[in-house]
Amino acid sequence: MAASLSAALTADATGWGFLNGAAFVVACVVAALLVRPSDLLGLTVSPPLAYFTAAVAAECVLTLGSTGFVRALALGMGTRLADIAPWLFLGTALVLIISVFRGLPSNVRAFSDELNGRRPRA
Repeated sequence: MAASLSAALTADATGWGFLNGAAFVVACVVAALLVRPSDLLGLTVSPPLAYFTAAVAAECVLTLGSTGFVRALALGMGTRLADIAPWLFLGTALVLIISVFRGLPSNVRAFSDELNGRRPRA
């Protein structure tokens, strides 16, 4: 989340919009490669949530002191999410692809077994 927040603020300051999306994709790939295989299930939903949290924080910082804070925040978030949407899809898709090859299907099976009260296989 810190990488997304700093990239969002840097992209706004420099005018390089692609920096925000590229940092998100890089953070997604690094997270998918470095997380423990047992945590892959939780990782698959985390990148968009983490980006949204970082984007709200960045927009709050950027709109402080403006009149109509809530309106400015809503407009800024709408614009930011519209601009970053392709990057969000790419980063999330890469996390899913990498996670599948690192063992996500077995995590889903284990979670399903746990929810259904089945014993793990020996």
